[in-house]
Amino acid sequence: VQLQASGGGLVPAGGSLRVSCAASGDTFGRYNMAWFRQAPGHERELVAAISYAGGRTFYLDSVKGRFTISRDNGKNLVYLQMSRLTPEDTAVYYCAAKGWTSDTYYSTEASAYNYWGQGTQVTVSS
Repeated sequence: VQLQASGGGLVPAGGSLRVSCAASGDTFGRYNMAWFRQAPGHERELVAAISYAGGRTFYLDSVKGRFTISRDNGKNLVYLQMSRLTPEDTAVYYCAAKGWTSDTYYSTEASAYNYWGQGTQVTVSS
């Protein structure tokens, strides 16, 4: 499956932004999806994940209550709605996919994901 992330940009602290990831090339509903982010000098970290049917979600503690992951299997899209953004949320955001037959629908390890989008920059100004 091919993934393409979009929707990043510059927003003021306290603002909101939605990033999207479009999938193509395979049956989107077969994949558990996730959003990672990577800030300069930091390791890539799992921000949110959603199971292939959308019934289960996972969030990094620091984004709980501020970010929402969702998917539309009919449109082959996964979203990350971000609100109450802070400068600490500044990073390149990547969407990633792992097969629905995986033991778990998410992993905090980037190596567990088979497919990656190219990343979209989110910058939050103070």
